[in-house]
Amino acid sequence: MTAEHNGARETTAAVRVRAGGEVDGFLAYLREKVAAALDRPGLPPVSGEVRVQRASAHHVEPPWSGRSDIRVGTEPVVVQVHEASAREPADGLHDRLRSATERVAHRGDTTRRTAAPPPWRGGPQK
Repeated sequence: MTAEHNGARETTAAVRVRAGGEVDGFLAYLREKVAAALDRPGLPPVSGEVRVQRASAHHVEPPWSGRSDIRVGTEPVVVQVHEASAREPADGLHDRLRSATERVAHRGDTTRRTAAPPPWRGGPQK
């Protein structure tokens, strides 16, 4: 089933995925993970950039790092990971992007707020 059939929209079109250093073969995997974290119904428009790179110095531990600088609606979402192997930054970015976008998407929910202050702060008495 394609996005046309189930009503999903392509939110990752405005998110650029880049890789630096010696990254070969896992850029498609990274794109899949970013798309899985950001393609969900109810999410405001998403734009920005996701970068993964390997350190060129051999003594850097962990050598792989990833960073996402994206905007979900008007809210900035910045996520960073540092991992030991090539696929771990993609997995870490996926997990952290999913939870960060979830927080941003529900930050404006007013379901837990009351219309008036509580009685001990001068609100209506019951």
